Amino acid sequence: MNIIKTDIEGVVIIEPRVFGDHRGYFFESFSQREFDEQVQIVGKDGIKREVRFVQDNESKSCYGVLRGLHFQKAPHAQSKLVRVVKGAVLDVAVDIRKGSPTFGKHVAVELTEENHRQFFIPRGFAHGFVVLSDEVIFQYKCDDFYAPQTEGAIAWNDPDLAIDWKIPAEEIILSQKDKNHPKLKDAEGLFDYNQELY
Repeated sequence: MNIIKTDIEGVVIIEPRVFGDHRGYFFESFSQREFDEQVQIVGKDGIKREVRFVQDNESKSCYGVLRGLHFQKAPHAQSKLVRVVKGAVLDVAVDIRKGSPTFGKHVAVELTEENHRQFFIPRGFAHGFVVLSDEVIFQYKCDDFYAPQTEGAIAWNDPDLAIDWKIPAEEIILSQKDKNHPKLKDAEGLFDYNQELY
């Protein structure tokens, strides 16, 4: 797999090797061995940490659906490895580690069934996506189990984040919960950049 670094350390785009012919295509969507070799998570002590995914999730959504910006608070912070099986999304990771040189900054990447790209979001980030196609099937791996008591979120349209979601705001479809999240400056349960998350 090919690793593309982004402007925020630890947030990477992964391009798998895709083998295609007249029958269709094949690719290895995940290899723990290759992931460990290619994706570097280094603790505050300088020692490399391993990410072990324990839960896979899948969602189906229609055009305009925006899910986010979500995170799980410590001690159940999650890394996520996300990809699109069908359709297209704009996927966004926001640094919510207070004291980080990139606090409040985000990385946005288009994930589609054609480009087969995957997006790795480390612990300490909020995550969300909006559907750009008529329909999407979206999959993600998490390295901690869902823990509803530690749910956290920030507003998708926080002006301080200045995220361009690539579709008009009036076309965005939200859950009732996602309509009421606080702005980053008012959010609770954010991470400390000096906190060991792995």
